[in-house]
Amino acid sequence: MRRINYSLRSGGELRRSCNLNIVIAQNSTIRSLFLEGPAGQLEALLNAGADHATHAGVVCHPHPLFGGTLHNKVVFHTMKALNSFGFPVLRFNFRGTGLSHGEHDHGNGEVEDVRTALDWLDAEFHLPLIFAGFSFGAAVGLRAASSDTRVKALIAVGTPVAPAVADSEAPRVYTFDFLRDCAKAKLFVSGARDQFGPRAKLEALVASVSEPKKLVVIQGAEHFFEGRLRELREAIESWVREEIVRDVSL
Repeated sequence: MRRINYSLRSGGELRRSCNLNIVIAQNSTIRSLFLEGPAGQLEALLNAGADHATHAGVVCHPHPLFGGTLHNKVVFHTMKALNSFGFPVLRFNFRGTGLSHGEHDHGNGEVEDVRTALDWLDAEFHLPLIFAGFSFGAAVGLRAASSDTRVKALIAVGTPVAPAVADSEAPRVYTFDFLRDCAKAKLFVSGARDQFGPRAKLEALVASVSEPKKLVVIQGAEHFFEGRLRELREAIESWVREEIVRDVSL
């Protein structure tokens, strides 16, 4: 299996490395791999967890036609929040992104990509799963994860509740009706200035879904949480302590 290796830049960013087979970053081994998806191989990175891990997680990236990849800063910090509890966390590139095979499928085939990631995590670790996604990754991934009995908790970051418009395509409108009867623990984190998540529409969405649920709005943050990534990570970590690990000693 072909492997792509990475090392850390300052500030926690990743870059490709020519020689290393693994890297150690803050006591976490990063493994590069490919998942076998319905459209071909999906490029992925796994941040290893602790021997006593109680859960495993996956984090999905934003829209690939606008620069979204598994290396996105919001995706990285979401992964670090989950990994800080000792959970192994998988990130992957959707079809047609990076070294992943296939072509972008406008959020349709990408649902199957998420299912591929969940299947791999389940087979690899046999642990309860946590889903997290940012923007497009949340809109697409929630469709796969909300009804999957192996997934016990959902994290939606920068949920795109307003139509997203670009010069090159028709407006993208995402619906979340499928969450209304979803009884899994749900966390929504968005910026107060998120241009794709107006607060009134976001609050209406959260009000429409079943308990348990929590909405965290980070003041001063826009869609990409520029300058507010620490607050994003802290919001996720606080919720995980309350809803998932509780009295588990890590």
